[in-house]
Amino acid sequence: MSSQSPVVMLDVAAQNGPLSDKLRAVFARVLESGRFILGPEVTALEAELAAVVGVPHALGVSSGTDALLVALMALGVGVGDEVITTPFTFFATAGSIARLGARPVFVDIDPVTFNLDPVAVQAAITPRTRAIMPVHLFGQPCDMRALGRIAQAHSVFVVEDAAQALGATTEDGAVGSLGELGCFSFFPSKNLGGFGDAGLVTTKDAELAERARVLRGHGAKPKYFHALVGGNFRIDALMAALLRVKLPQLPAYTAARRENAARYDALFAAADLGPRLTTPARVEAGHVYNQYVIRTPKRDQLAAHLSQHGIETAIYYPKSLHEQGCFADLGYATGDFPESERASREVLALPIYGELPPASLERVADEVIGFLRQS
Repeated sequence: MSSQSPVVMLDVAAQNGPLSDKLRAVFARVLESGRFILGPEVTALEAELAAVVGVPHALGVSSGTDALLVALMALGVGVGDEVITTPFTFFATAGSIARLGARPVFVDIDPVTFNLDPVAVQAAITPRTRAIMPVHLFGQPCDMRALGRIAQAHSVFVVEDAAQALGATTEDGAVGSLGELGCFSFFPSKNLGGFGDAGLVTTKDAELAERARVLRGHGAKPKYFHALVGGNFRIDALMAALLRVKLPQLPAYTAARRENAARYDALFAAADLGPRLTTPARVEAGHVYNQYVIRTPKRDQLAAHLSQHGIETAIYYPKSLHEQGCFADLGYATGDFPESERASREVLALPIYGELPPASLERVADEVIGFLRQS
């Protein structure tokens, strides 16, 4: 074990500490107001986030997972429907589809971006396809033009899983504004990290926004009169107020992550490790680097080496969703999506948070380079 101070994957305190006085002040404000469910703090956050994403409608919800669920419910996705998505993502992407009785239809990823391969999506369309759910993985926007053309040609919906990509942009606009609905997470590790679970649904469609809003509150409109079977998917007023303190800092948080990614890129390029190391591509200039994910055939050995030297890493994701036991009844098998499976064996996320000290970043890079040169 290294005698140096550990390098952590994420230092939440380093980000929230400078805002401590403001965070405490809004906590006191909400406490004194007695308005803990929805109310003006939520309404204000929704308006501010709608402006960031570039949509007229934003809906605060209880988590990123519930954002996906509410979005699919608003579209009426259910039993007998198919939703095309990626097997290389967090469980909630496919879990939200399955919870509604629909079938997740997995297709393989582009090995460069880790995102959905539009050619594979086109091949997977059937008469039962109701929606496509791309994931802007690690903050890298998907090829939304290609996916949009496919969706339009087959009259299916697009639900963006943008949980890791708030602030990410394309030439056509911000993620979360490019499909029928966008879904975000404010889990503490996200680029705009909250203080527990919270999420957001975005849309340009007023009818979908209203349907999602009704579903968020048990399907009631007005109260105690239920046209729909919804759920308790509301964001807390306190969470909304705290997020409002951090939201103005999002551009700076994003810039710091991009700067750290550029430092890693330069250090690794100078080392010229060839096939021993693949650094993340920045296919879209609007990449926001929720994670900085390298690839190496020596992943497990490298992770162990870094751990021994006090450096935390993470594996997103160690097992593709089509290989998970809960999805065995879908009939997929190992070998069906080779790029996703290969990524699961090779990916390793390095610390990238904006407050990471430059010396710590260089230490991480030095250890990666030193190990791979000798391996």
